[in-house]
Amino acid sequence: MTRETFSRYDSADYLKTEADIAAYLDACMDEGGDDPSFIAHALGVVARARNMSHLARDTGLTREGLYKALSGDGNPSFATVLKVARALGLKLAFQPA
Repeated sequence: MTRETFSRYDSADYLKTEADIAAYLDACMDEGGDDPSFIAHALGVVARARNMSHLARDTGLTREGLYKALSGDGNPSFATVLKVARALGLKLAFQPA
């Protein structure tokens, strides 16, 4: 019997367009909107899809610092989230729940 191997699934591989990114982040907000680490991780996935090194340069933060802050275990400040969102060409918007 042969054993099949599968490559690791990474959402970042499928975020090719602005529409893909917006739909992904909307779904993440619906799924984990009350969990800040879930949202930070989702931003990290988008950041990896866009190139973490360029994002680090655009935000003035270190690449390692971004990986840590935008991991599931990170706890980024709101200022960091805003810097990352702006550098990714995103804006935060609030709407009635």
